Amino acid sequence: MPYLAIKSLHVIGIVCWFAGLFYMARLYVNHAEAEKDPEPKRSILVAQFKLMERRLWHAITWPAMVLTVATGGWLLTLYPLSQNPWLVFKLCLIAPLVAYHFHCGWIRLRLERDEVTYTSGQFRVYNEIPTFLLVGIVFTAVSKSVSTGLWSLAGCAAFFVLATVLLLKRLQGRR
Repeated sequence: MPYLAIKSLHVIGIVCWFAGLFYMARLYVNHAEAEKDPEPKRSILVAQFKLMERRLWHAITWPAMVLTVATGGWLLTLYPLSQNPWLVFKLCLIAPLVAYHFHCGWIRLRLERDEVTYTSGQFRVYNEIPTFLLVGIVFTAVSKSVSTGLWSLAGCAAFFVLATVLLLKRLQGRR
């Protein structure tokens, strides 16, 4: 299979994987909020969210991760790590992304068993984790530079801290 076809499949996998991860965490926010609703609304919504989470996980998020990792591994055979330090940094960013993926699966199973341990606000923050990784991965891969990847992560982190502070002040003002 030609290089550009493999790379195209890799990009398609990445887009689908991130879409699944972002939507999964958003479903968790809605699921946690539905847990507070009165019956029968609560039971109806929780059952619907469990179904949506299961379908998203098995039909999109998991297959997309497999496609991304498989095509990424194939592309790695074309670029020796010893000659491409940016790839090592990119892999260092992909490792926590894979861990996040499996943690999402663990959360999904807990929610399926009605063991909600996070609030909707905590899930909102949780949903931002892959954003940092996406920014770092994209800037590193496009620039093929470790320093650009680090600067993009730092900028994203600074923005997140500022946004969190502003959000907390806004929420405190509502009390």
